[in-house]
Amino acid sequence: MTKDMTNGSPMKLILGFSIPLLFGYLFQQFYNLVDTLIVGRFLGVDALAAVGSTGSLNFLIIGFCMGVCNGFAIPLAHKFGAGDYRGLRAFMVNAIYLSAIFAVVMTAVTVVFCRPILELMRTPDNIIDGAYLYIVIIFAGIPATYLYNLISAIIRSMGDSKTPVVFLVISSVMNIALDLVFIINLHLGVAGASLATVISQAVSGIGCLIYSWKKFEILHPDAEERRWNSSYMKTLCGMGVPMGLQYSITAIGSVILQSAVNTLGSNAVASMTAGSKIGMFFCCPFDAMGSTMATYGGQNVGAKKMDRISKGLKACSMLGIGYAILAFVILALTGRNLALFFVERAEVEVIGNVYLFLLINSAFYIPLAFVNIVRFLIQGMGYSKFAILAGVCEMAARTLVGFALVPLFGFPAACFASPVAWIFADAFLFPAYRHVYRKTEKMLNVSIQ
Repeated sequence: MTKDMTNGSPMKLILGFSIPLLFGYLFQQFYNLVDTLIVGRFLGVDALAAVGSTGSLNFLIIGFCMGVCNGFAIPLAHKFGAGDYRGLRAFMVNAIYLSAIFAVVMTAVTVVFCRPILELMRTPDNIIDGAYLYIVIIFAGIPATYLYNLISAIIRSMGDSKTPVVFLVISSVMNIALDLVFIINLHLGVAGASLATVISQAVSGIGCLIYSWKKFEILHPDAEERRWNSSYMKTLCGMGVPMGLQYSITAIGSVILQSAVNTLGSNAVASMTAGSKIGMFFCCPFDAMGSTMATYGGQNVGAKKMDRISKGLKACSMLGIGYAILAFVILALTGRNLALFFVERAEVEVIGNVYLFLLINSAFYIPLAFVNIVRFLIQGMGYSKFAILAGVCEMAARTLVGFALVPLFGFPAACFASPVAWIFADAFLFPAYRHVYRKTEKMLNVSIQ
């Protein structure tokens, strides 16, 4: 069911749209957590470290895929907000063509080069084989990643945040079941974990595609709308590629940081892995708020309702700050117990490191809230190139910590990498938002006249 976000209370619309998204992100992180939990419990610390050592590389590539798909959906949100459904369908078809090309090229390149990249990252010898086996299967499944994320982004651009969640829940349950079968019963090791992820995402993407085709008549293109359109391709790339690069540029800093952590040994890598997985689970509301503001901003710009943009930002910011405070309190009280889901109680060093990581990161969740809310709102308004610059700020911060501080201060320094990155990004995003708001307001006033 589509939803018009250009009329009504911004707070109610943002809550109504973001809550289904939140459940989707929670389920996504839940099966990622279970993935890691099963690996850590049944395969040991080295296997946990092997999977964890690929996290930043995984985000570098898969994050680009997700960013591109979200960027492709922005022109669709503009067309939906403007009531131009023929334009929406034409953009959708050309986004599908581009996604297929991107998926084929990226799969071929990443499968070939992932082993050399792991070696450049100084992945410890005792875990590099497991790391390679895990990540090469994930990269082979890039077409499934594009399928699910593109269809979901298209549906969300029309204001429907519920349908993708249903298929994500199905995918989550399937992933957990396949994890247990592949790792415990079939003894496939870390390969079983990555196979479970790829298969479950492919099923979710196919299911979402079939359902959307049957239920959304607005998405049925005619022969004219199915044509390859170079102008639309250029617009889509102008939105999608910068958003993808924003994820990847941010991830480059994470890769450099991961390389620095790798030199600290398997326990440090395992600690970072477990802490990151728990942290990502608690950060799901920020992801939901970001995706919500992208659609909200896109539709309201399309409808030329700039006054609603600032009202929506204020409402979402209040939600973000409130949740950030709550998350810090919860993690401060339960962080050590949460670490026990991943390792045995005897792993005292790992448990202590995980708690330190969670405590430091959650203390800076308010800056993280604004990174997501403001950045995605700017992107939804049609200025996705600014996302690259925000990503550069995050990359610079993580690179600085990885190169300069981790060798001197060890694991505690690594815990401050993301907070410093969020602060750097906010320092850019706040003035950037003011600039794009004024620019868009002026442009729309001119077009109206």
